[in-house]
Amino acid sequence: MTLFKRIAVLMGGRSAEREVSLSSGRGVMKALAEEGFYPVSIDPGDNPGQQLFEARPDAVFNALHGRFGEDGTVQGLLELMRLPYTHSGVLASAIAMHKERTKDIYRAAGLPVVKSIVADRREAGARHLMEPPYVLKPVNEGSSVGIFIVKRGANRPPAALLADDWNISDEMMVEEFVPGRELTVAVMGDRPLGVTEITTELEFYDYEAKYAPGGSKHILPADLSKAVSDEVMDLAVRAHKALGCRGVSRTDFRFDETGAKPRLILLETNTQPGMTPTSLVPEQAAHIGISYAKLCRWMVEDASCDR
Repeated sequence: MTLFKRIAVLMGGRSAEREVSLSSGRGVMKALAEEGFYPVSIDPGDNPGQQLFEARPDAVFNALHGRFGEDGTVQGLLELMRLPYTHSGVLASAIAMHKERTKDIYRAAGLPVVKSIVADRREAGARHLMEPPYVLKPVNEGSSVGIFIVKRGANRPPAALLADDWNISDEMMVEEFVPGRELTVAVMGDRPLGVTEITTELEFYDYEAKYAPGGSKHILPADLSKAVSDEVMDLAVRAHKALGCRGVSRTDFRFDETGAKPRLILLETNTQPGMTPTSLVPEQAAHIGISYAKLCRWMVEDASCDR
């Protein structure tokens, strides 16, 4: 039985995913109240330490997404304040937020990835650094913010990368494009919750597809053979453990069946998965009988320092 009662829910923040975080946070606030906790919302400003000190919570539910909430910075503050918190700790959060460092860990653990390089966005916008088709993505953002698919035959990279008003990361990953089906697996503790296939009528599973109602279709469980389904879930757990994740994570895959031999490719691991009405983790949990409120309770009861 948890001794935590007063729970600070960190939500909003200053990243490109602020609106998603606010949506997640509102859902979490409601669920925790239903479960008998006393939730207090905190939208981190210039002095989140002072905000937390004044709130005097027993524990913190981290519903922030993106930079300054998912990258180890807030986790470091919570460790210094000795406030138990949900999700992954400083190191796992920092590594998983940096897509290239994540791949380094994947490779070391023997997990399947495709080739990629990291370059300044101006360099990536000036010329092809890889033969198209390839994908351009900020190396340290989430929710498919700032992603471009450069198609075969494209004369040049997207002009947006050279724009003066570019306000996302200047460090970009240039990654081999993998065709095929989009799969994702949530891991709760060390337990995979299932495999979802994501389809969309849009060009790819971008920010709008993720969070707009009707932007994507989730097929749960994914229409896969038992062998492939088991393999995807095993890879997700291995990624969770290799990165040192705690609490809940979600790993995204491509299942490429275009070649002679089908292949599964890991794309990234999200240490602060969305908890919005259209989010994948609550959906997978509900599919195996864990309600949204019970999922939030589990996360709070799992909260600790030294994660």
